[in-house]
Amino acid sequence: MKRRNTPAKQAVLNLLNTSQAALSQELIEQTLKGTMDRVTVYRVLNSFCEDGLVHKIVSDDGKSYFALCQGCQETHHHHDHFHFRCLNCQKVECLQEEVKVKIPAGYRVESMNCLLTGYCKACA
Repeated sequence: MKRRNTPAKQAVLNLLNTSQAALSQELIEQTLKGTMDRVTVYRVLNSFCEDGLVHKIVSDDGKSYFALCQGCQETHHHHDHFHFRCLNCQKVECLQEEVKVKIPAGYRVESMNCLLTGYCKACA
C-alpha cells in the first residue's frame, strides 16, 4: 500500500537526506521543533522503517537512531552492516563495509543489529 506524502514526512525525509550520520528521534524532534510533535515524528519514523525507507539502529546507550537505506532495492534491504557510535561526539554512522558472519548450522538470520563504539576518525 502506497502511503501519501505529508508535510511532516517530507520534513523528516529532508532532514535525513541532508545528514551525514544517523539521527536520533530526539535530535529530529529538536531540529523540527514547532513544526510537529513527538508523536508525529515517532509515527513518521516507524512508517519509514515499515516501508524500508530507513533503518533503525538501537544503540548501546538505549537510544534509537535512524538512517536512510542506501543501495537497497524494493525487494531486498541491505542492513547487514555495522554501525559505529563515537563516544566523544556521539555521531552514529553506517560503516559500509560488507559483513560476513558465520553462524552455527541450523540457524537462519533474518536481520542483525551490530554496533561498535569507540572514537571516530575526527575524534581519535
